[in-house]
Amino acid sequence: MTKNELKNISKLLFKKYRNESELFLIEGEKIVYEAVKSFYKTDKIFIEKNSVDRFFEISQIAKQKNIEIELISSNDIEKICDSKTPQGIAALVYKNHQQLFTSGLITAVENVQDPGNVGTIIRNCDWFGCNQVLLSGDTVELYNPKLIRSSMGSIFHINVFSSNDFYTDLILLQRNGYKLFCADLRGIDIKEISFSKKSVLVFCNESQGPSEKLLELNPDKVTIKKFGNAESLNVANASAVVLSEFAYRRL
Repeated sequence: MTKNELKNISKLLFKKYRNESELFLIEGEKIVYEAVKSFYKTDKIFIEKNSVDRFFEISQIAKQKNIEIELISSNDIEKICDSKTPQGIAALVYKNHQQLFTSGLITAVENVQDPGNVGTIIRNCDWFGCNQVLLSGDTVELYNPKLIRSSMGSIFHINVFSSNDFYTDLILLQRNGYKLFCADLRGIDIKEISFSKKSVLVFCNESQGPSEKLLELNPDKVTIKKFGNAESLNVANASAVVLSEFAYRRL
């Protein structure tokens, strides 16, 4: 790998260059494996020279899909990866500009900046059978490296849509028969709520709560009953409880 190639790939750790190139960088065996199997288009895979045998299955899928594999040094792997302990494999993947479908449960995320939380929410959605996630413009970018790692590959399983006009999208969903629910400490106990099959579950910034723009849409506010003394639940943990409740109601 030339110095210029290394420099250009390393730039993809920054949002500006991901937007310009329409590419993003992923790393780790599990995430690369999920990517090459998915509907996303993988441009190239980088494997550390001494680790080729470890990634035999990924290499076989790559050959079937005509995805280029480049063997590089461990030093170069460390330079292009964001994590402190790279696993010896990374890949360049094209962004996938998906559309939101007006069917089934939708999870929406408003103004959540922590990539670990958003990645975990996406992973929770994947686990509980929610196949669509809508991200607001002030939520962390979908292709943030930490978000991708925390999703454990779930972004490659479900439809995750970054909205350019979040509140208009919510209004359009309401017009298409969707009922809007918002997780909020001041809400009604989730056990007492009647969910609709066409529901949007909105999870917000845990310190700020739902925005005024969101509240203007008159969502039903729901909460998780508290039994102890903690001030609040982490938003990703709260999403797991709410999604679990909805999933069991559908059974």
